[in-house]
Amino acid sequence: MKPELFHTLRKRFLVLAFTLGFVLLLSSRAQSQTFSVVHSFAGGDDGANPLAGLVIDGSGNLYGTTSSGGANGAGSVFEYSSSGEESVLYNFTGGNDGGDPEASLLLIGSTLYGTTVSGGTSGSGTVFEVTLQGKETVLYSFKGQPDGAAPGASLVRDSSGNFYSTTNLGGANGNGTVFKLIRSKVPGAAWTEQVLYSFGTGTDGANPVSGVSLDSAGNLYGTTSAGGTYGYGTVFQLAPSGTSWTENTLHEFELLNDGGIPYAGIVLDHAGNLYGATTDGGAGGSEGGGTIFEMTSTDGVWSFSVLYSLPGWGISGSFRNLLLTSNKIYATTHCDGANSAGTVYELTRSRTGTWSYVSLYVFTGGTDGLFSFSNLVLDKTGDLYGTTKQGGAIGNGVLFKVHP
Repeated sequence: MKPELFHTLRKRFLVLAFTLGFVLLLSSRAQSQTFSVVHSFAGGDDGANPLAGLVIDGSGNLYGTTSSGGANGAGSVFEYSSSGEESVLYNFTGGNDGGDPEASLLLIGSTLYGTTVSGGTSGSGTVFEVTLQGKETVLYSFKGQPDGAAPGASLVRDSSGNFYSTTNLGGANGNGTVFKLIRSKVPGAAWTEQVLYSFGTGTDGANPVSGVSLDSAGNLYGTTSAGGTYGYGTVFQLAPSGTSWTENTLHEFELLNDGGIPYAGIVLDHAGNLYGATTDGGAGGSEGGGTIFEMTSTDGVWSFSVLYSLPGWGISGSFRNLLLTSNKIYATTHCDGANSAGTVYELTRSRTGTWSYVSLYVFTGGTDGLFSFSNLVLDKTGDLYGTTKQGGAIGNGVLFKVHP
Protein backbone atom coordinates (compact mmCIF):
# COMPACT_ATOMS: atom_id res chain seq x y z
CA MET A 1 0.00 0.00 0.00
CA LYS A 2 1.30 3.42 -0.91
CA PRO A 3 2.25 5.60 2.09
CA GLU A 4 -0.09 8.40 0.95
CA LEU A 5 -3.07 6.03 0.81
CA PHE A 6 -2.19 4.54 4.21
CA HIS A 7 -2.05 7.95 5.87
CA THR A 8 -5.35 8.98 4.23
CA LEU A 9 -7.15 5.84 5.45
CA ARG A 10 -5.62 6.17 8.91
CA LYS A 11 -6.77 9.79 9.16
CA ARG A 12 -10.32 8.87 8.11
CA PHE A 13 -10.38 6.00 10.62
CA LEU A 14 -9.30 8.29 13.48
CA VAL A 15 -11.94 10.88 12.58
CA LEU A 16 -14.62 8.17 12.42
CA ALA A 17 -13.48 6.65 15.72
CA PHE A 18 -13.42 10.01 17.44
CA THR A 19 -16.88 10.91 16.09
CA LEU A 20 -18.36 7.55 17.10
CA GLY A 21 -16.77 7.77 20.54
CA PHE A 22 -18.07 11.30 21.05
CA VAL A 23 -21.61 10.26 20.07
CA LEU A 24 -21.47 7.26 22.40
CA LEU A 25 -20.19 9.50 25.21
CA LEU A 26 -23.04 11.97 24.70
CA SER A 27 -25.52 9.10 24.55
CA SER A 28 -24.12 7.62 27.75
CA ARG A 29 -24.29 10.96 29.51
CA ALA A 30 -27.83 11.58 28.32
CA GLN A 31 -28.98 8.15 29.47
CA SER A 32 -27.25 8.44 32.84
CA GLN A 33 -28.84 11.86 33.46
CA THR A 34 -32.35 11.06 32.26
CA PHE A 35 -33.72 9.23 35.30
CA SER A 36 -32.33 7.72 38.47
CA VAL A 37 -33.60 6.49 41.81
CA VAL A 38 -31.56 8.29 44.44
CA HIS A 39 -33.25 6.61 47.42
CA SER A 40 -35.61 3.68 47.94
CA PHE A 41 -37.53 3.91 51.18
CA ALA A 42 -37.02 0.81 53.29
CA GLY A 43 -39.96 1.17 55.66
CA GLY A 44 -39.41 0.82 59.36
CA ASP A 45 -37.17 3.54 60.77
CA ASP A 46 -36.50 4.84 57.27
CA GLY A 47 -40.11 5.75 56.53
CA ALA A 48 -42.44 4.62 53.76
CA ASN A 49 -44.98 5.79 51.18
CA PRO A 50 -44.28 9.49 50.60
CA LEU A 51 -47.48 11.15 49.45
CA ALA A 52 -45.95 14.55 48.79
CA GLY A 53 -42.97 16.07 47.07
CA LEU A 54 -39.99 17.90 48.42
CA VAL A 55 -38.59 21.28 49.35
CA ILE A 56 -35.00 22.21 48.49
CA ASP A 57 -32.63 24.63 50.20
CA GLY A 58 -29.89 26.80 48.73
CA SER A 59 -27.29 24.08 49.19
CA GLY A 60 -29.28 21.45 47.34
CA ASN A 61 -30.45 19.52 50.41
CA LEU A 62 -33.94 18.04 50.06
CA TYR A 63 -36.58 17.70 52.76
CA GLY A 64 -39.84 15.77 52.74
CA THR A 65 -42.29 13.56 54.61
CA THR A 66 -43.35 9.94 54.50
CA SER A 67 -46.99 9.19 55.23
CA SER A 68 -46.21 5.94 57.04
CA GLY A 69 -43.26 4.03 58.39
CA GLY A 70 -40.77 5.61 60.71
CA ALA A 71 -39.93 4.29 64.12
CA ASN A 72 -43.58 4.37 65.20
CA GLY A 73 -45.34 3.65 61.92
CA ALA A 74 -46.95 7.11 61.83
CA GLY A 75 -44.68 8.73 59.26
CA SER A 76 -41.54 10.79 59.34
CA VAL A 77 -39.74 13.96 58.28
CA PHE A 78 -36.55 13.21 56.35
CA GLU A 79 -33.58 14.95 54.78
CA TYR A 80 -31.71 13.89 51.66
CA SER A 81 -28.43 15.78 51.67
CA SER A 82 -26.66 17.16 48.62
CA SER A 83 -23.92 14.61 49.33
CA GLY A 84 -26.40 11.77 48.78
CA GLU A 85 -27.22 10.69 52.32
CA GLU A 86 -30.76 10.17 53.63
CA SER A 87 -31.54 10.68 57.31
CA VAL A 88 -34.74 10.86 59.37
CA LEU A 89 -35.12 14.11 61.27
CA TYR A 90 -38.28 13.18 63.16
CA ASN A 91 -40.54 10.15 63.69
CA PHE A 92 -44.20 10.87 64.44
CA THR A 93 -45.86 8.81 67.15
CA GLY A 94 -49.46 9.31 65.99
CA GLY A 95 -50.30 10.81 69.37
CA ASN A 96 -50.29 14.43 70.44
CA ASP A 97 -47.39 15.19 68.11
CA GLY A 98 -49.42 14.23 65.03
CA GLY A 99 -49.31 11.42 62.52
CA ASP A 100 -49.54 10.54 58.83
CA PRO A 101 -48.18 13.68 57.13
CA GLU A 102 -49.31 13.90 53.50
CA ALA A 103 -48.12 17.37 52.45
CA SER A 104 -44.84 18.87 51.36
CA LEU A 105 -42.97 21.05 53.83
CA LEU A 106 -42.30 24.76 54.06
CA LEU A 107 -38.68 25.66 54.87
CA ILE A 108 -38.03 28.95 56.62
CA GLY A 109 -34.48 29.48 57.78
CA SER A 110 -33.50 26.32 59.63
CA THR A 111 -37.05 25.22 60.49
CA LEU A 112 -39.50 23.05 58.56
CA TYR A 113 -43.25 23.58 58.84
CA GLY A 114 -46.00 21.14 57.86
CA THR A 115 -49.28 19.42 58.63
CA THR A 116 -50.44 15.95 59.68
CA VAL A 117 -53.85 14.53 58.81
CA SER A 118 -54.18 12.68 62.12
CA GLY A 119 -52.94 12.84 65.68
CA GLY A 120 -52.92 15.87 67.90
CA THR A 121 -54.86 16.25 71.10
CA SER A 122 -58.19 15.49 69.39
CA GLY A 123 -56.97 13.17 66.65
CA SER A 124 -57.99 15.57 63.86
CA GLY A 125 -54.50 16.57 62.76
CA THR A 126 -51.88 19.20 63.50
CA VAL A 127 -49.71 22.01 62.25
CA PHE A 128 -46.12 21.41 63.35
CA GLU A 129 -42.58 22.64 63.10
CA VAL A 130 -39.40 20.57 63.06
CA THR A 131 -35.92 22.04 63.37
CA LEU A 132 -33.09 20.66 61.28
CA GLN A 133 -31.77 19.23 64.55
CA GLY A 134 -34.94 17.13 64.88
CA LYS A 135 -36.93 18.96 67.56
CA GLU A 136 -40.68 18.88 66.86
CA THR A 137 -43.24 21.33 68.23
CA VAL A 138 -46.98 21.25 67.61
CA LEU A 139 -48.22 24.74 66.75
CA TYR A 140 -51.91 23.78 66.62
CA SER A 141 -54.12 20.70 67.13
CA PHE A 142 -57.41 20.61 65.23
CA LYS A 143 -60.65 19.63 66.91
CA GLY A 144 -62.78 18.83 63.84
CA GLN A 145 -65.66 21.25 64.27
CA PRO A 146 -65.71 24.09 63.72
CA ASP A 147 -61.96 24.55 63.18
CA GLY A 148 -61.42 21.75 60.62
CA ALA A 149 -59.99 18.25 60.41
CA ALA A 150 -57.52 16.26 58.32
CA PRO A 151 -55.18 19.04 57.17
CA GLY A 152 -53.31 17.30 54.35
CA ALA A 153 -52.01 20.36 52.53
CA SER A 154 -48.85 22.43 52.68
CA LEU A 155 -48.63 25.86 54.29
CA VAL A 156 -48.04 29.33 52.90
CA ARG A 157 -46.80 32.26 55.02
CA ASP A 158 -47.56 35.98 54.78
CA SER A 159 -45.18 38.86 55.54
CA SER A 160 -46.34 38.93 59.18
CA GLY A 161 -45.40 35.31 59.76
CA ASN A 162 -48.94 33.92 59.75
CA PHE A 163 -49.71 30.61 58.01
CA TYR A 164 -52.60 29.73 55.68
CA SER A 165 -53.82 26.37 54.41
CA THR A 166 -56.87 24.11 54.19
CA THR A 167 -58.42 21.15 55.93
CA ASN A 168 -60.05 18.44 53.85
CA LEU A 169 -62.80 17.78 56.40
CA GLY A 170 -64.41 19.40 59.39
CA GLY A 171 -65.45 23.00 59.71
CA ALA A 172 -68.99 24.24 60.27
CA ASN A 173 -70.40 22.05 57.48
CA GLY A 174 -68.01 19.09 57.61
CA ASN A 175 -66.66 19.74 54.10
CA GLY A 176 -63.35 21.37 54.93
CA THR A 177 -62.03 24.84 55.66
CA VAL A 178 -59.52 27.51 54.77
CA PHE A 179 -57.74 28.57 57.93
CA LYS A 180 -55.22 31.10 59.16
CA LEU A 181 -52.77 30.34 61.94
CA ILE A 182 -51.83 33.59 63.66
CA ARG A 183 -48.42 33.96 65.24
CA SER A 184 -48.47 35.47 68.71
CA LYS A 185 -46.56 38.71 69.20
CA VAL A 186 -45.31 37.26 72.47
CA PRO A 187 -42.37 34.88 71.86
CA GLY A 188 -43.23 31.32 72.88
CA ALA A 189 -46.96 32.00 73.27
CA ALA A 190 -49.60 29.80 71.64
CA TRP A 191 -50.68 30.29 68.05
CA THR A 192 -54.31 31.21 67.31
CA GLU A 193 -56.35 29.48 64.61
CA GLN A 194 -58.98 31.40 62.64
CA VAL A 195 -61.36 29.74 60.18
CA LEU A 196 -61.56 32.03 57.17
CA TYR A 197 -64.15 29.93 55.34
CA SER A 198 -66.07 26.69 55.82
CA PHE A 199 -67.05 24.89 52.61
CA GLY A 200 -70.31 23.14 51.92
CA THR A 201 -73.00 25.83 52.12
CA GLY A 202 -74.22 25.12 48.56
CA THR A 203 -72.37 25.13 45.26
CA ASP A 204 -69.30 26.81 46.75
CA GLY A 205 -67.19 23.63 46.63
CA ALA A 206 -66.15 20.99 49.12
CA ASN A 207 -63.17 19.01 50.38
CA PRO A 208 -60.04 20.92 49.34
CA VAL A 209 -57.03 18.62 49.00
CA SER A 210 -54.37 21.22 48.29
CA GLY A 211 -53.44 24.38 50.14
CA VAL A 212 -53.79 27.97 49.02
CA SER A 213 -51.63 30.55 47.24
CA LEU A 214 -51.32 34.17 48.33
CA ASP A 215 -51.12 37.14 45.94
CA SER A 216 -49.62 40.57 46.58
CA ALA A 217 -53.03 42.02 47.50
CA GLY A 218 -53.61 39.42 50.21
CA ASN A 219 -56.12 37.31 48.26
CA LEU A 220 -56.03 33.54 48.63
CA TYR A 221 -56.57 31.12 45.72
CA GLY A 222 -57.20 27.39 45.77
CA THR A 223 -59.25 24.47 44.50
CA THR A 224 -61.82 22.09 45.92
CA SER A 225 -61.87 18.47 44.78
CA ALA A 226 -65.67 18.26 44.91
CA GLY A 227 -68.75 20.44 45.06
CA GLY A 228 -69.70 23.26 42.77
CA THR A 229 -72.75 23.22 40.54
CA TYR A 230 -71.67 20.03 38.76
CA GLY A 231 -70.05 18.26 41.72
CA TYR A 232 -66.54 18.04 40.20
CA GLY A 233 -64.79 20.80 42.10
CA THR A 234 -64.04 24.49 41.84
CA VAL A 235 -61.39 27.17 41.65
CA PHE A 236 -62.00 29.73 44.39
CA GLN A 237 -60.73 33.06 45.68
CA LEU A 238 -60.92 34.34 49.24
CA ALA A 239 -60.70 38.11 49.37
CA PRO A 240 -60.06 39.95 52.64
CA SER A 241 -62.58 42.61 53.60
CA GLY A 242 -61.76 44.18 56.92
CA THR A 243 -61.87 41.41 59.49
CA SER A 244 -63.93 39.06 57.27
CA TRP A 245 -63.31 37.18 54.04
CA THR A 246 -65.45 36.84 50.93
CA GLU A 247 -65.43 33.61 48.93
CA ASN A 248 -65.71 33.93 45.14
CA THR A 249 -66.06 30.86 42.93
CA LEU A 250 -63.97 31.54 39.82
CA HIS A 251 -64.66 28.29 37.95
CA GLU A 252 -66.88 25.23 38.39
CA PHE A 253 -65.57 22.07 36.72
CA GLU A 254 -67.95 20.08 34.53
CA LEU A 255 -65.74 17.01 33.89
CA LEU A 256 -65.85 17.82 30.19
CA ASN A 257 -63.09 19.50 28.19
CA ASP A 258 -62.29 21.66 31.22
CA GLY A 259 -61.46 18.64 33.39
CA GLY A 260 -62.63 17.84 36.90
CA ILE A 261 -61.74 16.72 40.43
CA PRO A 262 -58.71 18.97 40.99
CA TYR A 263 -56.41 17.79 43.75
CA ALA A 264 -53.57 20.16 42.81
CA GLY A 265 -53.69 23.71 44.06
CA ILE A 266 -53.21 27.04 42.32
CA VAL A 267 -49.83 28.48 41.35
CA LEU A 268 -49.47 32.17 40.43
CA ASP A 269 -47.07 33.61 37.87
CA HIS A 270 -45.50 37.07 38.11
CA ALA A 271 -48.42 38.63 36.24
CA GLY A 272 -50.99 37.21 38.67
CA ASN A 273 -52.32 34.53 36.31
CA LEU A 274 -53.47 31.29 37.93
CA TYR A 275 -52.30 27.81 36.88
CA GLY A 276 -53.61 24.46 38.05
CA ALA A 277 -54.33 20.85 37.13
CA THR A 278 -57.22 18.42 37.28
CA THR A 279 -56.97 14.68 37.78
CA ASP A 280 -59.79 13.77 35.39
CA GLY A 281 -61.58 14.92 32.26
CA GLY A 282 -60.18 16.94 29.38
CA ALA A 283 -60.32 16.15 25.67
CA GLY A 284 -61.60 12.66 26.48
CA GLY A 285 -64.34 13.95 28.75
CA SER A 286 -64.87 11.78 31.80
CA GLU A 287 -62.44 9.23 30.34
CA GLY A 288 -59.60 11.75 29.99
CA GLY A 289 -56.43 12.02 32.03
CA GLY A 290 -56.99 15.52 33.36
CA THR A 291 -56.08 19.00 32.22
CA ILE A 292 -53.55 21.77 32.78
CA PHE A 293 -55.40 25.08 32.91
CA GLU A 294 -54.83 28.81 33.22
CA MET A 295 -57.07 31.56 34.56
CA THR A 296 -56.55 35.22 33.72
CA SER A 297 -58.31 38.32 35.03
CA THR A 298 -59.38 41.35 32.99
CA ASP A 299 -60.95 44.16 35.02
CA GLY A 300 -61.82 41.66 37.74
CA VAL A 301 -63.49 39.17 35.39
CA TRP A 302 -61.79 35.78 35.32
CA SER A 303 -61.55 33.62 32.21
CA PHE A 304 -60.66 29.92 32.10
CA SER A 305 -58.66 28.15 29.37
CA VAL A 306 -57.23 24.66 29.00
CA LEU A 307 -53.54 24.69 28.10
CA TYR A 308 -53.26 20.93 27.59
CA SER A 309 -55.35 17.79 28.00
CA LEU A 310 -53.33 14.93 29.40
CA PRO A 311 -53.55 11.43 27.98
CA GLY A 312 -54.81 8.84 30.43
CA TRP A 313 -57.99 7.55 31.95
CA GLY A 314 -60.16 8.29 34.96
CA ILE A 315 -58.51 9.93 37.96
CA SER A 316 -54.97 9.46 36.68
CA GLY A 317 -53.65 12.99 36.15
CA SER A 318 -51.57 15.47 38.15
CA PHE A 319 -52.30 15.42 41.87
CA ARG A 320 -49.89 18.10 43.08
CA ASN A 321 -49.00 21.68 42.31
CA LEU A 322 -47.34 22.49 39.02
CA LEU A 323 -43.74 23.72 38.84
CA LEU A 324 -43.61 26.88 36.72
CA THR A 325 -40.56 28.40 35.01
CA SER A 326 -40.46 31.22 32.46
CA ASN A 327 -41.82 29.09 29.61
CA LYS A 328 -42.18 25.58 31.00
CA ILE A 329 -44.42 23.58 33.31
CA TYR A 330 -43.19 20.41 35.06
CA ALA A 331 -45.37 17.90 36.88
CA THR A 332 -46.06 14.24 37.59
CA THR A 333 -49.11 12.07 37.00
CA HIS A 334 -50.52 9.41 39.26
CA CYS A 335 -51.23 6.28 37.22
CA ASP A 336 -51.32 7.01 33.51
CA GLY A 337 -48.56 6.21 31.01
CA ALA A 338 -47.77 3.02 29.13
CA ASN A 339 -47.55 1.01 32.35
CA SER A 340 -50.39 2.72 34.26
CA ALA A 341 -47.75 3.57 36.86
CA GLY A 342 -47.41 7.33 36.38
CA THR A 343 -45.19 9.74 34.47
CA VAL A 344 -43.03 12.84 34.72
CA TYR A 345 -43.73 15.38 31.98
CA GLU A 346 -42.86 18.81 30.65
CA LEU A 347 -45.00 21.39 28.86
CA THR A 348 -43.23 24.07 26.82
CA ARG A 349 -44.84 27.30 25.66
CA SER A 350 -44.09 28.39 22.10
CA ARG A 351 -43.81 31.98 20.89
CA THR A 352 -47.39 31.75 19.63
CA GLY A 353 -48.65 30.74 23.08
CA THR A 354 -49.39 27.09 22.37
CA TRP A 355 -48.07 24.37 24.65
CA SER A 356 -46.27 21.18 23.60
CA TYR A 357 -46.01 18.03 25.70
CA VAL A 358 -42.87 15.96 26.30
CA SER A 359 -42.83 12.83 28.44
CA LEU A 360 -39.66 12.94 30.54
CA TYR A 361 -40.13 9.54 32.14
CA VAL A 362 -42.68 6.74 32.24
CA PHE A 363 -42.61 4.68 35.45
CA THR A 364 -42.63 0.91 35.09
CA GLY A 365 -44.06 0.28 38.56
CA GLY A 366 -40.99 -1.72 39.59
CA THR A 367 -37.81 -0.60 41.29
CA ASP A 368 -38.07 2.80 39.60
CA GLY A 369 -41.27 3.68 41.45
CA LEU A 370 -45.04 3.46 41.23
CA PHE A 371 -47.77 6.12 41.60
CA SER A 372 -46.35 9.62 41.96
CA PHE A 373 -48.45 12.04 44.00
CA SER A 374 -45.51 14.41 44.08
CA ASN A 375 -44.80 17.98 43.18
CA LEU A 376 -41.37 18.56 41.60
CA VAL A 377 -38.49 20.79 42.68
CA LEU A 378 -35.65 22.04 40.49
CA ASP A 379 -32.04 22.33 41.65
CA LYS A 380 -29.38 24.75 40.40
CA THR A 381 -28.08 22.29 37.79
CA GLY A 382 -31.51 21.76 36.22
CA ASP A 383 -32.31 18.38 37.79
CA LEU A 384 -35.88 17.67 38.90
CA TYR A 385 -36.62 15.74 42.10
CA GLY A 386 -39.81 14.04 43.28
CA THR A 387 -41.20 10.96 44.99
CA THR A 388 -43.43 7.98 44.32
CA LYS A 389 -45.72 6.44 46.91
CA GLN A 390 -44.93 2.82 46.03
CA GLY A 391 -42.41 0.85 44.04
CA GLY A 392 -38.70 0.89 44.63
CA ALA A 393 -36.43 -1.84 45.90
CA ILE A 394 -38.87 -2.88 48.65
CA GLY A 395 -42.12 -1.36 47.40
CA ASN A 396 -42.27 1.52 49.89
CA GLY A 397 -41.66 4.31 47.39
CA VAL A 398 -38.67 6.17 46.02
CA LEU A 399 -37.05 9.56 45.78
CA PHE A 400 -36.11 10.10 42.14
CA LYS A 401 -34.17 12.50 39.92
CA VAL A 402 -34.94 13.43 36.31
CA HIS A 403 -32.78 15.57 34.04
CA PRO A 404 -35.04 17.17 31.39
